[in-house]
Amino acid sequence: MKKNKILIVDDEEHILELIAYNLSQNGFKVFTATCIQEADKILSEVTVDLTLLDIMLPDMDGMTALKKYRSNPRTQNMPIIMITAKAEEIDKIIGLELGADDYITKPFSVREVVARANAVMRRNQRLEKGNQEEDTELQFKGLRLDIDSHKVLYKDKVFELTLKEFEILKLLMQNKGRVMTREVLLDRIWGYEYYGETRTVDVHIRYLRSKLTQYGLEECIETVRGVGYRFAKE
Repeated sequence: MKKNKILIVDDEEHILELIAYNLSQNGFKVFTATCIQEADKILSEVTVDLTLLDIMLPDMDGMTALKKYRSNPRTQNMPIIMITAKAEEIDKIIGLELGADDYITKPFSVREVVARANAVMRRNQRLEKGNQEEDTELQFKGLRLDIDSHKVLYKDKVFELTLKEFEILKLLMQNKGRVMTREVLLDRIWGYEYYGETRTVDVHIRYLRSKLTQYGLEECIETVRGVGYRFAKE
């Protein structure tokens, strides 16, 4: 049976060892790094299924590294969970806007880390399976979402979306005219319950809309107050 590969990047060795041991015990193949330089070397040689990335690192902060990985074609779709001692909401929002898939604040339980890692694996497997059965292209007023190439174009102009933004837009376009609750979006895109933390969806929708605004398409995603979001019908 194939083992999912996880890279853990954290300069606190006791935390690194603790997470690595427990993930190994739960069937993951684990790679570890104490800085971004070491992480980059591993990522140049191995395609991992998930990276756990600490924010406070000696050679480059995790936010900068996250932005770098999201702009690199090799790692732009790699799931990333941020790990940090910072609890301020602004740090979490910035991480999500830069494309983080999840966010865990120290101190945390190892069981939580394992559960969230497993959830990301399940979500990715479900998305891959679903993509084999879906239409390969979705369209709306000059906007084209190409599932196979993972690109979004407007009148043949490509604009960049994070993995989460792409999946949200795809799900909304596949359900034009239907209201998608925040809870459904969390479950379908993130793959598990976020324990009521629906702000995650709002942050991603806001960032997605800001990109659609460039083409006058921000109104294609409608807010249904107190419920969720809906993609407009043509």
